[in-house]
Amino acid sequence: MQDASAREPARWGEGLRFAFGTLSVLRVRVERWDRPTAGRAMTAAPVVGLTLGALAAGAGALVAWRAGGPLGAVTAVGVLAALTRGLHLDGLADVADGLGSGKPAEDALRIMKQSDIGPFGVLTLVLVLLAQIAALAGRFDASPAGGALAVLASATAARCALGWGCLRPVPAARPGGLGAMVAGTVPPAAAVAATAGSALLLATLGLLDGSSVLRLPLAVAVGLGCSWLLLRRCVRRFDGITGDVLGAMAETAATGTLVTLALMG
Repeated sequence: MQDASAREPARWGEGLRFAFGTLSVLRVRVERWDRPTAGRAMTAAPVVGLTLGALAAGAGALVAWRAGGPLGAVTAVGVLAALTRGLHLDGLADVADGLGSGKPAEDALRIMKQSDIGPFGVLTLVLVLLAQIAALAGRFDASPAGGALAVLASATAARCALGWGCLRPVPAARPGGLGAMVAGTVPPAAAVAATAGSALLLATLGLLDGSSVLRLPLAVAVGLGCSWLLLRRCVRRFDGITGDVLGAMAETAATGTLVTLALMG
């Protein structure tokens, strides 16, 4: 029998607690665990990105100021990984193994659920982390503040991608788990509003730093486009999403954002 609270409209405060409790190591009390609250949580996920991104950006900028851009970049990437327990990186590795296996959907999903990481996952993790660190090192070398903004933009893009991965037409690949809980819970209008609000904030911060108003939003848009392509591939390949797919989308959006910023110079 369904819990009565699951039939009540979810409050944004409950969604935020769900988001922080699921997507970060920050200790919060999750009061509701149901699909309405999950929808609020995935819509509000950019708030988690802004919070974690600010912490990682501050740490990275401080180290870059004292020890140079490369160490600042490693610090920022490491802090983000620590603040999420490597959740998204683990999902990226699992999805790489599933896609790289070439097996039918059921077998690929079983491979993704295993605790070990295969060669496709290892290679993908190494390349993605190298790309993130290399892109950030250049930003931090140019300016600690510019590097900090790049970290903030990438972390925000990663969490915006979660809302797009949980749009109502997108099914879950299997019953159970976080993917089944959040799949199809976010209305398209809510994903658009969350992304637009995040882009507006980043544009304002970019202006304060003296850069173009479109620089950070454009990079985020490219990153989200990359994650959307991955989503389409995974839905065709696995017949839906899992928690691992969402994690892979987050890392893809973050990397796409950073590489775009690096290419923009």
